[in-house]
Amino acid sequence: MTDEGSASSGRQSPKVDLIPAIPSLRAFAVSVCGNPDRADDLVQETLVKAWSSLESFEEGTNLTAWLFTILRNIYYSEFRKRRREAADPDGEYAAGLVAPDSQDSHMEFQDFRAALQKLPLDQREAIILVAASGMSYEEAAEICGCAPGTMKSRVNRARNRLAELMAAPAEKSGGARPVAAPRD
Repeated sequence: MTDEGSASSGRQSPKVDLIPAIPSLRAFAVSVCGNPDRADDLVQETLVKAWSSLESFEEGTNLTAWLFTILRNIYYSEFRKRRREAADPDGEYAAGLVAPDSQDSHMEFQDFRAALQKLPLDQREAIILVAASGMSYEEAAEICGCAPGTMKSRVNRARNRLAELMAAPAEKSGGARPVAAPRD
């Protein structure tokens, strides 16, 4: 008895029947996926899987149908994996997916908090009530016990001073900040 056939039954081994099934498998694969190159890959994967699982094939059943089932299962398994992927052959989409530095916003907020603490109490109170809490100038003025015009002035001065502090370069270990010379 050889691998090519069985002397007692006169039938060939399923291994030998794999080769004649290749054209049918390829035609089916092309019809399923629509891409000849991908179809060749599917047929190859099918044959490798069939070869490694040949002991599970039942003699006397339809080998071609078994191979088609394997091919179809491979195709649908890969389809399920790939359906969530976006086609990006040139890498344009991937290049656009850049995550911003995660620490920048935290550091900017820390700088803002430090600048806010440098404001005089009345200006800090005014900007927190109006800008952060969303109160009107009249409501904030009533809370602070001052005129609405005074509240507007405090908020304006606080905004200007915060902008000045946030635009200034970081101070180096307690040293004085450089001052720009006036232009003529």
